[in-house]
Amino acid sequence: MRAALYDRYGPPEVLYEGTVPEPEVPLGHVLVRVHATSVNGGERLMRSRWFGPLLGRRFPKRVGVDLAGEVVRGPGFAPGARVWGLLPYGRFGSAAEFVSVHPRQLAPSPAGLDLVEAAALPAVGTTAITALRDKARLRAGERLLVRGASGGVGSVAVQLGKAYGAHVTALASARNLDFVRSLGADEAVDYAVDPASLGRFDVVLDTYGAGASAYRRLLAPGGRMVGIAFRSAGDIAYLLASQVFGARRVRFFSGNPKSELFAELTALVERGALRPVVEAVHPLARVADAHRAVEVGGVRGKHVIRI
Repeated sequence: MRAALYDRYGPPEVLYEGTVPEPEVPLGHVLVRVHATSVNGGERLMRSRWFGPLLGRRFPKRVGVDLAGEVVRGPGFAPGARVWGLLPYGRFGSAAEFVSVHPRQLAPSPAGLDLVEAAALPAVGTTAITALRDKARLRAGERLLVRGASGGVGSVAVQLGKAYGAHVTALASARNLDFVRSLGADEAVDYAVDPASLGRFDVVLDTYGAGASAYRRLLAPGGRMVGIAFRSAGDIAYLLASQVFGARRVRFFSGNPKSELFAELTALVERGALRPVVEAVHPLARVADAHRAVEVGGVRGKHVIRI
């Protein structure tokens, strides 16, 4: 079967479309014919020269964590059922024609949503729900700051914050301010602004990672900050230290959602509270282009890879 592969760590150019055997399907797993996947920030780190070697030197390696497609066979779903979901934490390879997944990592995809569009939501959608609802415990009427509001997680968090009844301030590049307003942001601010001028917030969601300490200072008494990204060893050290010192702690997590969370994501889409944001769709043969676009930055939503 066709799949996205790379034979060495490095920039997006190391990615190519190659051929691998169809997956074995263990007892109790589901074989899914993948229609599309999307590019997520963590894949950049796993492929990079500084982080990737921690994963070992066995090549070729695979990319892709979220998926939308049709069930071929397996428990819990009828053949042909339209599903979406995620590979379990630490596993990559959904950028391929077929994938074997445990049924707890899948759920029916939203009615009326094209599977290519649907592929933009599983990873970022479940991340945003976990960050705002479970980690930050965002409540109606609170002030939410989303840093990196135009990106994959950020564009979902803006919509989700409004669905939860918060006042949402979105930080984005100047060219994306109108875009984040269209997602429902109450205020849209150029990220070049001095953070100290932004005021106080009950919840800060940081999807960028660098310079987190400046945004932690914006928390009101009882405020919560959730970080989902890091860009250097210093960022990691700061996040770890914040778990121990100070009343205004930064919560950091890396999710491994199950079907219940995908079902909630489906419900949000079907009631119109959330929509996928797709900036571009790339064929599998142009997987390097999709990854390059995400690394350049300034994206609006997700870059999807059509299988």
